[in-house]
Amino acid sequence: MILTVTLNPAIDHTLSLSEPLVDGDVARTNEYQLQSGGKGINVSQYLRHLDIETTTTGLLGGTTGQFIRNELADQGLAHDFVDIEERTRLNTTVLAPDAEYKVNHEGPTVDDSAIDELVERLREHDPEVVVVGGSLPPGLDVDAIDRIAEGGPWETVVDVGGESLADLDAHYSLCKPNRVELEAATGMPVESLADCRAAAQALREQGFDRVVASLGADGALYVGEDAVLYAEPLEVDVVDTVGAGDAMLSGVLAAWHAGASPERTLSYGIAVSSRLVGVVGTAIEDLDDVPTLADRVTVVEDPD
Repeated sequence: MILTVTLNPAIDHTLSLSEPLVDGDVARTNEYQLQSGGKGINVSQYLRHLDIETTTTGLLGGTTGQFIRNELADQGLAHDFVDIEERTRLNTTVLAPDAEYKVNHEGPTVDDSAIDELVERLREHDPEVVVVGGSLPPGLDVDAIDRIAEGGPWETVVDVGGESLADLDAHYSLCKPNRVELEAATGMPVESLADCRAAAQALREQGFDRVVASLGADGALYVGEDAVLYAEPLEVDVVDTVGAGDAMLSGVLAAWHAGASPERTLSYGIAVSSRLVGVVGTAIEDLDDVPTLADRVTVVEDPD
């Protein structure tokens, strides 16, 4: 079972506008979505559509936290969150014809003792893999992630900011930085594919068994002891990029959990991400066509 952890979850509020935003004008729309958000939650949602057993956990508080619990229950997604005192945050994305705007709250202040309770929850579920994703709320630092990684016999996967990646001390089975995070974690240039490969190699040497770097429109890299691979992106009409990295990670995890080769693992990540960017928001009805999409992904060894 794969258990995902979101330490700073959110309600994702997505608005779609028919006209560009104009300073001083009131923009109006009836096209909006309210969805449970946060990297771990998103990953579990996609894993469920990929027929992987999963439970999501983390820290929730207030009426916004209860909204997330209710929505996950309605979706039938297994969850077991730790209660905190302050209200869970709200993140807003505005999709206008000329641009995409994002405003994220910092999140509630969390006492370090919440991590003790969270680790106990993880031990009760006895997962094979724990995925820690997203930002840290005020009051916590990267030591909280290390404590989760060292709290039990599970393999730990992280999808966190570059600065956090650089400061982690525990052992991790996999990390999934994007291009900006790869640069922040290593201090190395990431302009070319060769730059990204070198940075991913350097990051792996910092204590990560595997690095999957999502490069947006340039595809993705897989760097591990068993292989160094590059996957080209699929040609799709991009509607919304929110959650694309989470979708890629879920595809990678699903294939890896099933014992697939590194090549198939990377192609699955590309396939799930390609499906998500074609819809508005982070919700998706099914991922039945992912195996077929993965067959279309071009993966090359040892890219220059």
